[in-house]
Amino acid sequence: MTKERLYLYDTTLRDGQQTQGVQFSTDEKHAVARMLDDLGVDYIEGGWPGANPTDSEFFEDAPKTRARLTAFGMTKRAGRSAENDDVLAAVMNAGTQAVCIVGKTHDFHVEAALGITLEENIENISASVAHIVASGREALFDAEHFFDGLKSNPEYTLRAAKAAYDAGARWVVLCDTNGGALPHDVRAGVKALIAAGVPGSHIGIHTHNDTENAVANSLVAVAAGARQVQGTLNGLGERCGNANLTTLIPTLALKEPYASQFETGVTAEALTGLLRVSRRLDEILNRVPQKQAAYVGVSAFAHKAGLHASAIAKDPSTYEHIDPAQVGNARIVPMSNQAGQSNLRERLSAMGLEVAKGDPALARILDRVKEREAAGYSYDTAQASFEVLAREELSVMPDFFEVKRYRVTVERRRNKRNEMVSLSEAVVVVKVDGQKTLSVSESLGPDGSDQGPVHALSRALMKDLGRYADHVADIRLTDFKVRITNGGTEAVTRVIIDSEDGQGRTWSTVGVSANIVDASFDALVDAIRWKLVRDGAQDGAQDGAQNGAGA
Repeated sequence: MTKERLYLYDTTLRDGQQTQGVQFSTDEKHAVARMLDDLGVDYIEGGWPGANPTDSEFFEDAPKTRARLTAFGMTKRAGRSAENDDVLAAVMNAGTQAVCIVGKTHDFHVEAALGITLEENIENISASVAHIVASGREALFDAEHFFDGLKSNPEYTLRAAKAAYDAGARWVVLCDTNGGALPHDVRAGVKALIAAGVPGSHIGIHTHNDTENAVANSLVAVAAGARQVQGTLNGLGERCGNANLTTLIPTLALKEPYASQFETGVTAEALTGLLRVSRRLDEILNRVPQKQAAYVGVSAFAHKAGLHASAIAKDPSTYEHIDPAQVGNARIVPMSNQAGQSNLRERLSAMGLEVAKGDPALARILDRVKEREAAGYSYDTAQASFEVLAREELSVMPDFFEVKRYRVTVERRRNKRNEMVSLSEAVVVVKVDGQKTLSVSESLGPDGSDQGPVHALSRALMKDLGRYADHVADIRLTDFKVRITNGGTEAVTRVIIDSEDGQGRTWSTVGVSANIVDASFDALVDAIRWKLVRDGAQDGAQDGAQNGAGA
């Protein structure tokens, strides 16, 4: 059966930028556009030219993409022609292949917000779309508040949306602007517009996630006949966000009936890079990845219960809805004091360590995990620290370096502007290949602000590790979590550090101590040791053994 084409429209750079705390630079917009193009989306909405300097600069030096770069704007204003509307002109002057304009389709907004008649609004829509088409561009019309308008005045809402189609719009996009529509509303809305004379092959869907239904509403729209889906990477967007393309794309590609009925521009090969794209966006925005995000979260394929792990070892499909490798993710069997040998052997196997059933080392590892978790450690999320622990018990953990001592000082003083500022300084002495080195580092970030004692420690620790310097150069600390495991004078601090490297690998390590800095340092050391193991670095003893064998 020939598959029907479904088009993907990304608005991360426009609607996604409405997210609280998100502001792309021009260079960051270019980087995201390249990622989206490599992924295989059909349209990349770059922003609203003329609305702010960043968006204008982006279009002035627009990236060359296979995807249709799209400029966003609004319909012309009443009382002037489309050719003489300066706001519409700024959008047209961006020179993009496609132009998306937003217009009112809810009678309440036309009269209350715009203060014009319903007929004037229809004329604005028709004239604006016709002007875009006459210039040789592809026109898209965002039917704002479509589903709310359908409840208030269905005849007018359908008429306004169809006016855009009749004027030549390639796509009439139904917008759940307030995010309050439910799946039955969306299904009815799409079918109503098709019945009014707009073919499903010209209908798009744009949903917001205010009821946690953005993805469901998008899927229902496709089932009802819509053939364009709009959304953002990682669900960025105003308020509760937009439909999450990081969820929608694999669902459309891997789940029935969509997988058999439709094809998109995202190939199976490109889909394996989905996790990398998601993490790269978080890195650009300096955001912590959501561990429980569908498909791409660290916990998306984590199996903690012993019963689950036992079944997973026999057949992963018993507790996994897809193969995690299809989206670039990986299976995790977390370790905790609830774990049994099934979990443990499965986790060791994933690390590349095959241990026979009944091996005494299994009991030793479990005992050590239980002992340490009783002392405040947690290995549920700190998988890298667990791997270091297991390798130590199995005597396969290389001695890359030894920390002889460290010291951290925190100074609080007034600067030349009489402002109170803090500055941390760390001194670390390590021994590598028999040689001691002393490294000193401050905590100042690129912007000159203090980034704290843990930042200073990590910089000092990784500053001079001899033969291992290249391996640790791309480590970046992405998150730092602190928890006091019990109160009073016996308080114990647990620190979990999330790290990432240039290959897109992420890992977590844990440290526990009555002293927060000491706990942090232990987690940092584990992070580096795990990275060196995974990079295949060799310690001095291994080199010596290899040289001896070669002689």
